[in-house]
Amino acid sequence: MIIAAGGGRRIGGPEALLHQGERPLVNQMIDTLTEAGCARIVVVLGAAANQVRETADLTAATVVVNRAWGTGVGSSIRAGLAAIDDDDIEAVVVVPVDMPGLTAAAVSRVTALPYPDVLVCATYGGLRGYPMLFGRRHWSGIATLASADVGARPYLLAHKRQIVDIACDAVADGSRVDTPELMTLYGLTIPPQRVGA
Repeated sequence: MIIAAGGGRRIGGPEALLHQGERPLVNQMIDTLTEAGCARIVVVLGAAANQVRETADLTAATVVVNRAWGTGVGSSIRAGLAAIDDDDIEAVVVVPVDMPGLTAAAVSRVTALPYPDVLVCATYGGLRGYPMLFGRRHWSGIATLASADVGARPYLLAHKRQIVDIACDAVADGSRVDTPELMTLYGLTIPPQRVGA
């Protein structure tokens, strides 16, 4: 699941519109998850959803539009989980679209044991980050507790003894692009937005 719904007020536009060169970052993330072996990809859009559909190739993904994206990432996680209607899927890996340094190797490490009862977090410098893997048995609890801009954190705190931490420092950059300075560092731009997009 790629969370690409935020308005990106700190970077001057929606995260889902981020481009690295001519290529939308959301397409880079789809490729990363595909290379890591994800069987199905759900992209959760929100801000500027129509413009994202026009500028990115989302044919390889199931697209969900979170109309309540302004309430924070919790609503996007709920929308994404609700869109997974295949009972054979036992776990979902969650990544935000604004991680240009994420690699298929990091996703593969985190998703190595996709069982229904797993909770896995990537770590960078000992701190938890994305990707995260949520086993199906946790989905209803995560959806219930996911709120505002803290997403799954309340659920993870309540189940911290069950979380498996997987160090990904050596295979990926866990930085999220949330400042204009980081946009410049990664060579990212946001195309002009249309009013009402």
